[in-house]
Amino acid sequence: MDTEEKEFYNAVLIAAAIIGFIMLYFIVSMIMQHRKSRRLSKDRILAEIKTLENERRRIASDLHDEIGPLLSTVKFQIAHLDGGTDEMQHLIRSSGKHIDTIIQRMREISTDLMPYMLERKGLVWAIQDFINRIQQNGALKIVFKHHLNKRLTADIELNVYRIVQEILHNTIKHAKANLLTIVLEENDGVLRLQTTDNGIGFDFQEVVRQNSGLGLLNLQSRIEVMKGTVRMPLLNNGKGVTYTFEIPVKGDKK
Repeated sequence: MDTEEKEFYNAVLIAAAIIGFIMLYFIVSMIMQHRKSRRLSKDRILAEIKTLENERRRIASDLHDEIGPLLSTVKFQIAHLDGGTDEMQHLIRSSGKHIDTIIQRMREISTDLMPYMLERKGLVWAIQDFINRIQQNGALKIVFKHHLNKRLTADIELNVYRIVQEILHNTIKHAKANLLTIVLEENDGVLRLQTTDNGIGFDFQEVVRQNSGLGLLNLQSRIEVMKGTVRMPLLNNGKGVTYTFEIPVKGDKK
């Protein structure tokens, strides 16, 4: 091989090395940018969830600490009005009953916004309490099976509770089901939540396309910030809906 050929091959090798280096640089840059974008997306979702929960806590506190006592005061004042006629006495009693209904409904809304049972006794107690309240008002039978013998971190307990809330509301509003089974268990550092109803099912892609699937997207967002996974139906099979969530909880408090 003469000198010109050697120089040519060396130039080709150098050019190939430079092109390879440039390609490697762009590949690494794209990977790093993708990771950064995912990190920023997760941080954004987490910030939105925290903002939402703080606003729920504030509203629940206002209802419980301010509006509740105010309504009780109004009821007390109405009860002590001078009911000179039978019609007036009937109006006073009727007004008192209406205020009792408002107070009861307000307490339910406050509890939904901020489940105090969750803070005091944990996830299982909070879910059971929510189920008990739901079953008083409808024909949906809910079977709750659980095997969870420890408290989890506050963020995980709250996110899982919100997921159960969302699924229950969706089942009542859309599924046309009369039975919902909820299974909650923890094995080898993984929390597994599975819900199954016997309703009509739905088309996940169609729901999202119509922009009516914000609740489903919210489920996915909460799972993402917990570094978990979710399996949900993609097509309407007419045989109900099953969700399966798996969330790493190793290292959470006992």
